[in-house]
Amino acid sequence: MSRKIKLLWDFRGPDAKETAKHHTIHLKEFATIENLTFHEIDIKENNPMFVSAFITVDEKDMKIYRDALKPQRGEIAE
Repeated sequence: MSRKIKLLWDFRGPDAKETAKHHTIHLKEFATIENLTFHEIDIKENNPMFVSAFITVDEKDMKIYRDALKPQRGEIAE
């Protein structure tokens, strides 16, 4: 069974939530254009001034996403 990896981009400030939501649009576009699979694309509101956009992918695809999109961090998804 392959692990799932969550790749994250952090946004801070009063517009963090809207910026993170907009970033998810580009994540979906990239996956579609490149014909890549993913499990989930969403945002995580840590607090009103700190929001993360993320995509959850299979470990086998992680390097493709990582190299092309340069996430700020990654973690093993639950």
